[in-house]
Amino acid sequence: MPYGETKVYFDGSHYIAIPHTTRPNLRRTKRPEEVVTVIENEEGVEIVKVDTPSIFLDKENKNVENLVKNSEKGVKNDEKTVKIIKKVSKKEIFEQLYKKYIDLKKSVRKNKILEEMRIYFEDSESCFRFVMNNLERKQRNLICRRIRMTRKANLANFNYFCTFTYDDNKHTEQSFKKGLKTCLRNLCYRKNWRYMGVWERAPQTNRLHFHGLFNIPENSLSGGVIEVSDYDTKAHKMRTTFQSVFFNKKFGRSDFEPIDENERRLGNALAYLMKYIEKTGEKIVYSKGLPQYFISDIMDDDIVCTIGQEDKKLLLFDDFKCWDEGCYMGKVSAEVIEQMRKSN
Repeated sequence: MPYGETKVYFDGSHYIAIPHTTRPNLRRTKRPEEVVTVIENEEGVEIVKVDTPSIFLDKENKNVENLVKNSEKGVKNDEKTVKIIKKVSKKEIFEQLYKKYIDLKKSVRKNKILEEMRIYFEDSESCFRFVMNNLERKQRNLICRRIRMTRKANLANFNYFCTFTYDDNKHTEQSFKKGLKTCLRNLCYRKNWRYMGVWERAPQTNRLHFHGLFNIPENSLSGGVIEVSDYDTKAHKMRTTFQSVFFNKKFGRSDFEPIDENERRLGNALAYLMKYIEKTGEKIVYSKGLPQYFISDIMDDDIVCTIGQEDKKLLLFDDFKCWDEGCYMGKVSAEVIEQMRKSN
């Protein structure tokens, strides 16, 4: 039996199809977030547990209702000045602590979060359950981000791995980030560029730069690419790099490294980007027009076998035929995929 309107993706080795299914669109019930109150003072944000809406407790469990009243009037207290009192959910507090301890080992990070969140729960067991559920949520989200990034990259035909760094004489950190985002957006719109990347800070200097995988059509880069020999301070040896005249003039320095499929450079570049979404929590920046799937009808003789949980996916032959609403488009290839409908 042919399968119509399947979503097909490439996992790096094989094409895999997900047959179209229909199911009732049930609205998921969302549990209300538990809310606590925080006090922002001159030293930063101090989180203060609230037992009832009218009682505020500080770190020594002393009643500080007078601080609340004084803060509304803008009166200074002897110990500190209360600026803002606001309500936040426990989930928001967890996110703040997770970001605060992102650089620690997982076990140390978990213990730190448990220690600081204990005051918001009646007992240790409920605190432990809440923290573990949210850590599992963060891990699931990370896995989904990795899967989405890999599927997009495998269909994008990236041909360059690029790094952009700004010159202090041309930009500040803020103007560099804003200017590069605007420049790349214009190139995507006007010259059909496609990219995915991540903002990174150098470990020693904390200097901001941008790493990305790019699909750059031929003859679409103003000024072209020049070959430059310089000294690599990290590897302590001379190296040859390819740099863009246009980006060097506009921002400071650029490195364009061609991706050769035979050298598996794409896999190495993806691993490099994944390191930052796993260790630093950075978000991947995507250009428009990077789909996860293309839509195709699948014939029985193009299926090798069923795979996945409950055999819901189809493993396809490497030369399977692509069909679009009954029209034969040809055997699968980069040119044929370009003509197919896309989906995320």
